[in-house]
Amino acid sequence: MSIDSAVVPRVTSALKTQFVADALAMPVHWYYNPMDIERAFPGGIQRFEAAPEFHPSSIMSLHSTRSGGRRSGHNSEAEPQIVGDVILKGRARFWNVPNVHYHHGMGAGENTLNALCSRVLMRCLAEGNGQYDSQAFLSAYIGFMTADPPAHPDTYAESYHRGFFANYAKGLPAERCAMVTHDTPSIGGLATIAALVFAERLRGMDLPDIQAHCRDHLALTHPDESLMRVCDRYVKLLFGLLEGPDDEGVKALLAEAGKGTGGLDVAGLVKRNLPDHQVVGRMYSPACYISDSWPVVLYLAYKYRNDPWLALRVNTNLGGDNVHRSIVLGTLLGLTSEEVATNWFDQLVDHKAISGEITALISAATAPR
Repeated sequence: MSIDSAVVPRVTSALKTQFVADALAMPVHWYYNPMDIERAFPGGIQRFEAAPEFHPSSIMSLHSTRSGGRRSGHNSEAEPQIVGDVILKGRARFWNVPNVHYHHGMGAGENTLNALCSRVLMRCLAEGNGQYDSQAFLSAYIGFMTADPPAHPDTYAESYHRGFFANYAKGLPAERCAMVTHDTPSIGGLATIAALVFAERLRGMDLPDIQAHCRDHLALTHPDESLMRVCDRYVKLLFGLLEGPDDEGVKALLAEAGKGTGGLDVAGLVKRNLPDHQVVGRMYSPACYISDSWPVVLYLAYKYRNDPWLALRVNTNLGGDNVHRSIVLGTLLGLTSEEVATNWFDQLVDHKAISGEITALISAATAPR
């Protein structure tokens, strides 16, 4: 399968933009009252900012440090301490304190844990000549997450990370460590998908095979069929946007991606010209659940497709699980515009390392065979 030479710049822009989008939303991640964002950052987030000391919506103290999900009577003292002993070493002390920021201590332009897991996969793909190997990824993921001292600056790990390592600590094989919790079908599961799609597309693979591999990859951490179905649509959307459609084509692809998601008519929703806070907060929850977060991403991508930097700022200032929505939204917007990557990528703390990893991934995937 031949690959248009314009695909490589689109891949580069999309990957760079996802890291920009992640860092932009980080300081107000899981702020569930947009007015709290306004109070902390008058006028809303407009650029990279550090994580504030105080987080008005934080319920990190309610989350289990021994497993996925929330604390409960089932998380007994007999279970191993995952946060602090297995992952996030040295950071358990922040978990039992009210209103501690999920990304405590992170500075302006730093990336969150799920975005860094995308980098783990990018490095694996580059080392594997662009070919996906689940065992190589699992080995790299486990090494990254259990490093001492931690190999990343984050304080929080989503439920899926904690559940995975709770099972890993029990001795389960890595490929069987995924834990199902109430929030397994969450948009955070899509954070690493784009790198895999791009590598395999650059290798010349067709859509059904890429979708199958992405399902296999997702099953390692997020075994949920409803999320798998959205992942299929996300892969198809990335595949279509890589071809460089015109604006009408972009709109058609975004509209098609909404079908099957509760009958979402994204074009009709945008045409209603409702305030964004009414769409995200009333019609759809700003939380992580894929049933709401996927329609929100499509709505924002469609409405603000011609102004990607505005799209990312709007998404950020709507709060909720804005970081993981941002990663997906930024990837989509980066495929159609280099504006965000051109203007903001070099302000990321790790921009040089990330740029090198993107180059290595593309070089490996496009190397002659």
